[in-house]
Amino acid sequence: MITQDIVIVGTGFSGMGMAMKLAEAGRDDFVILEKADEVGGTWRDNTYPGCACDVPSHMYSFSYELNPRWSNSFSGQPEIWDYMRKVADEHGIRKRIHFGKEVVGAHWDDDRRRWAIHTSDGDVYDARVLVSGMGGLHIPNVPHIEGAESFTGPRFHSAEWDHSVDLTGKRIAVIGTGASAIQFVPIIAEQASHLTLFQRTPPWVLPKRDKPIGATKQAILERVPGANRVYRDALYWALESRAITFNGHVPAFLKIAEKVVHAHIARQVEDPAIREKLTPDYRLGCKRVLQSNDYYRTFNRDDVTLETTGVARIVPEGVVDADGTLHEADVIVYGTGFHVVDAFDHLNITGHDGVGMAEQFQRDGVETYLGINVTNFPNLFLMLGPNTALGHNSVVFMIEQQAKYIVRSLDTMDRLRADVMEPTRLAQDAYNADIQERVKKGIWTQGGCTSWYLDSQGNNRTIWPKFTFQYWWDTRKVREDDYVFSRSERRDKVAA
Repeated sequence: MITQDIVIVGTGFSGMGMAMKLAEAGRDDFVILEKADEVGGTWRDNTYPGCACDVPSHMYSFSYELNPRWSNSFSGQPEIWDYMRKVADEHGIRKRIHFGKEVVGAHWDDDRRRWAIHTSDGDVYDARVLVSGMGGLHIPNVPHIEGAESFTGPRFHSAEWDHSVDLTGKRIAVIGTGASAIQFVPIIAEQASHLTLFQRTPPWVLPKRDKPIGATKQAILERVPGANRVYRDALYWALESRAITFNGHVPAFLKIAEKVVHAHIARQVEDPAIREKLTPDYRLGCKRVLQSNDYYRTFNRDDVTLETTGVARIVPEGVVDADGTLHEADVIVYGTGFHVVDAFDHLNITGHDGVGMAEQFQRDGVETYLGINVTNFPNLFLMLGPNTALGHNSVVFMIEQQAKYIVRSLDTMDRLRADVMEPTRLAQDAYNADIQERVKKGIWTQGGCTSWYLDSQGNNRTIWPKFTFQYWWDTRKVREDDYVFSRSERRDKVAA
């Protein structure tokens, strides 16, 4: 058994941000468990063609590790991953990481008042505090389709891209129109002899205002004192203003944005019938809003087919649609996103009295306090937990607030001479009642669609429904009355 005060899981933005804040606070007794052999999380794992961020580069980075040398307004996966590795090197994070340690379960011991964290290689880590930095986009959602195992060619999810497969001259079937598909479809269509895209619901795809950042601008951001900070702050407020489009305060803004997309489709798609298939019948923002300058143009190609009747089954030769038509394929690629709301169903985490988190969430709903703590799970801190994802700004902002809040929580325990804290049921219920009241007024619930934002009961358990500066306000201090703090008898004896 390996003993630490704090164990962090994951080396994405969440895990690395947490590590930096702990080190800054002088807390050295922690390790990070990482299943892979390198840092980066989703930006390490997603290597599909065209993988890029849809948040401006200068906002999709740590506020305390600014990078004046981003090459484009929106960064691609290789550049973001390079940035993360550079941060890990410069902040000495690597020495804290235990690579090749995939967490398969975590169990709270009521008697010992400690977490036992189990890894796939049989190791057990003993910790007072467990911080989950796994995020919500790490479990690929591969649909269960009849006959999939019978397919004779390669098939893979976009998050597990098989680069050994040469797509040149191949007939490719793409199932799903998630954010990744919008990026890779235009690229692999250039390689394929024919590409068939199976679309269940058309996404809203805005033009992507991406352009190279010239050397002059980079030099100004790097050399002029405060320039990079001012530029980032301006980006923050520009992005933050978009929240009023989705939270129901100014519905007219939605109509303007929808007209932009309609014009975008009209400019780029020649065939009126295909334009109609690509035009959403629900409100913008109900699902994740995507960005691309070349996705719609792809459907002007003679060697690209947009299929909207649905997938009935997969056979050895390809994909059969709902009308019974066989679409022959050499390769199948799933662009079907990730398990998000149900991601915790895949984690073996137990709290008081052996109650599983998946069991509690299935019974009571996916509810937390501040998206960080969970009643019945002491000393557990989630990063990017339920209802803290964003549709309008950078989640790195949310991650930073959560990391600071967790450090404040540890400081509060020390000040109160407590070794355990967990939110009260009353505080958690009040928090979730407020969140659910707000999300039900927003476009995510009112927009007329079904999305991965929602749970099986139609409740939004994913998106933060307010401005992000309100989350900063809500997490600026630890409300002691919203928690139960306790101290073990053993610690009292040691202190005496």
